[in-house]
Amino acid sequence: MKMTKPLYDFTGIRNALFSEVGIGISANTILLLFHIFTFLLQHKLKSTDLIIGLLALIHIGMLIITGYTATNINGSQDLWNDIECKSIIYLHRFLRGLSICATCLLSVLQAITLSPRSSCLAKFKHQSPHQILCSLVFLWVFYVSLSDQFLFSSATILNVTSHGVVFIAKSWEILPMNYFLRHLFSILGVIRDVFLIGLMALSSGYMVTLLCRHKRHIQQLHSTSLSLKASPVQRATQSILMLMSFFIIMYCLDCFFSSSRPVWNNDPVCLSIQIMVSNGYATTSALLLICTEKQILKFLKSFLGKIAHVY
Repeated sequence: MKMTKPLYDFTGIRNALFSEVGIGISANTILLLFHIFTFLLQHKLKSTDLIIGLLALIHIGMLIITGYTATNINGSQDLWNDIECKSIIYLHRFLRGLSICATCLLSVLQAITLSPRSSCLAKFKHQSPHQILCSLVFLWVFYVSLSDQFLFSSATILNVTSHGVVFIAKSWEILPMNYFLRHLFSILGVIRDVFLIGLMALSSGYMVTLLCRHKRHIQQLHSTSLSLKASPVQRATQSILMLMSFFIIMYCLDCFFSSSRPVWNNDPVCLSIQIMVSNGYATTSALLLICTEKQILKFLKSFLGKIAHVY
């Protein structure tokens, strides 16, 4: 009886984790395919659409790795070897860094798109895809250069026994790190995160200011009784603002769970919850962008209508 409740709780969390991964992969695949079809049909792609497509592709990779990891953690498989473990860790951290940098760049690009012609940001409006990708690579190099996770830190993968409940922790030390280096890279990591999140906050605040100014200007020109219909650029800006807000919330929650991990003593239920929180942005961001993009909703409605007509 003592094992029944923990096993029941763990099974529920495991099913929720797999549901999150499945929904996230499906939503990001729809988002990616929509932008690919849009580019093939129109032969042009906005700067923000390019980043959103890349973000969807990055999140698909992250969720596939998470699903594979969860399958091995929650299943009765052999312990991973050293090369397989390190490869999975490196790939997931590589994609996670790209996700953070792409989200930051998306916020900045939308702020540039919304900025008036008289603004100093106007000269950055007509950037080529090559310049945008170079900016993303620059941000990622900055992210990696101030991160100990790719060079020095020890990584832990938890594997499961045949009972599906008892976890075994195995650690891999990539390179040894003394006390000074550990704290130095911790400080650099804080500076990195403050810079990226601060850049998101500044660009988001700038967009909110422009939207409020535009709304007041419209109200002065027209009667307040008239309905104020937002333009496509304004709707896209509102969607990205919601995306930035959700990213910051999920980032803070992830930091909280990561810092509280020693208290859990590698509890399987808490570990699964932490994995769900760390991948919550990858899943919810695609759902948010789909629900706020009318063209995607029309595309899905037309596609589902054709399927229903065939059957």
